[in-house]
Amino acid sequence: MARVLIVEDEMLVAMLIEDVIIDLGHEVVGPAMRLETALEVAEFEKFDFAILDINLAGKQSFPVADRLSERGIPFIFASGYGAAGLSDRYRNVRIVQKPFAANQIASLLDQL
Repeated sequence: MARVLIVEDEMLVAMLIEDVIIDLGHEVVGPAMRLETALEVAEFEKFDFAILDINLAGKQSFPVADRLSERGIPFIFASGYGAAGLSDRYRNVRIVQKPFAANQIASLLDQL
C-alpha cells in the first residue's frame, strides 16, 4: 500500500483522484489545495508518491516539486494544459493531461 499526496486546487478533481487511490487500496495524504499547504505537507509528511496540479489557484506548484525532488519522492504533474505549462527543469517528469481516466492513475501507481 502506497501513501499518495494529492496537490489539487479543484475539489471535484481532488475527490476523483482520492476515490481512485482509495479504490486501488492506497492511502491518501491531503488533498493540499493551496501552495502554502502543499509545501508544508511536502516538508513534514511521510508519503511514497505525489500527484501535483501545476496551477494552484494561480500559483505554480514547482516549489513543491523542488522539495519532493530533494526528498527523493517520485511525483507526476497533472494539468489541463499538457506539457506546455512545465518549466524546463521538469520537462522529463511525467504529466497526465486533465481530464484523465481512473485507469491512468492506476497505471502510474502500478509503476511504483
